[in-house]
Amino acid sequence: MRPIRFIHAADLHLDAAFSGLSRDLPADLAERLRAATFTALRRLLDLCERERPDFLLLAGDVYNQEDASVSAQLALRDGFRRLEALGIPVFLVHGNHDPLPSRLRAVRWPANVTVFGEQVEAAPVFRGDETTPVAVVHGVSHASARETRDLAALFRRTDEPCLHVGLLHAAPGDADGEARYAPFSQDDLASSGMDYWALGHIHDRRLVREEPPAAYPGCTQGLHVNEPGEKGCLLVTAEPREGGYALSTAFRPLGPAVWTTLETELDGVSALDELETRLRAVLDRAAAEVWSGCEMLLVRLRLRGRTELDGLLRRGTVCAELVERLREEGDGVPRLWIKDMDVCTRPCADRAVLLDREDLIGEVFRLAEAARTEQGLRDLRSGPLSVLFGHARAGKALDPLTDDELARLLDDAESLCLDLLEND
Repeated sequence: MRPIRFIHAADLHLDAAFSGLSRDLPADLAERLRAATFTALRRLLDLCERERPDFLLLAGDVYNQEDASVSAQLALRDGFRRLEALGIPVFLVHGNHDPLPSRLRAVRWPANVTVFGEQVEAAPVFRGDETTPVAVVHGVSHASARETRDLAALFRRTDEPCLHVGLLHAAPGDADGEARYAPFSQDDLASSGMDYWALGHIHDRRLVREEPPAAYPGCTQGLHVNEPGEKGCLLVTAEPREGGYALSTAFRPLGPAVWTTLETELDGVSALDELETRLRAVLDRAAAEVWSGCEMLLVRLRLRGRTELDGLLRRGTVCAELVERLREEGDGVPRLWIKDMDVCTRPCADRAVLLDREDLIGEVFRLAEAARTEQGLRDLRSGPLSVLFGHARAGKALDPLTDDELARLLDDAESLCLDLLEND
């Protein structure tokens, strides 16, 4: 028996809006971004045409229900028709963004498409005119936008002597807070009898279990700076072996827009022209190294190290003006757009010396040092910050600060105070 090959994709989020981009984004770039999730879908269909897999799996959040995009669902239908002409079956589950009740009943999927309901179902996969299935796909959709059932625990292998695949949009049970949709455990995955778990929901590519393999392909197109790097799908090959299958995966990039954070060390840099030259070199290198299908490179510049420019970089519009100078014009490929600049530099002064000073600067650094302790961070939250985060209106619009975020704010306060008190 020849190997079984299938494509595993998830989290297409068709027609979802990109977040965190400025309003001065050039019109042509804004239009390319608006179409980026559809471009990733077209590339997924192109990949299916080239590879001719035995089937395609879509593990939920294919579109964004909050966008209520009719165009997204019609584009998906047209894509499925294209795969029907190629004889490629499609198996789809709904996730938390596109729960089962949200789908448009007026959209009729072609005959090659199986959409799983809110109870676990099993669907056989046949090759050509063969009457014995080469695989069985087990799947279940989210019944609501807040699915809390342990769906993975409901999967059970059926009697067919072939490859069994679980298709599920869910999160590991130890995921944090909002991410815990349909939480599953490692025991759930192991006891199901599946040969492969095709998971969706987490936008990073990762293998959460090796036996049986349970993988997230990541989203097909990153939507913000916290979804960096190439995004795409997995081409999965199952080689028949005595007593089972040997499975392997190969990543295939799809997304035309790539987010990245570029860190630049500024140790010893003391002049703005030197900083600009260094940043241009970093940007040129990143544009040269990105994958060939990248049309847009969306960048956050992060500055680190000890530099005499620390105080200047934290003042007024210096960073905004520098970003404006670095933004490319024209139609180069990939188009480069700098989202923002994150200043994580430190002043050149010796911190130990500053802590020992018997003046206002020394007192500032000692207070900041004390605030970094576990007790100090608790005191910040219950004291000064409680006024802001406990405010009836402001508190609703603000997310709680993590310890790392508070430490960053203390770093910023130290640098600002040093610059103002030492140099003004």
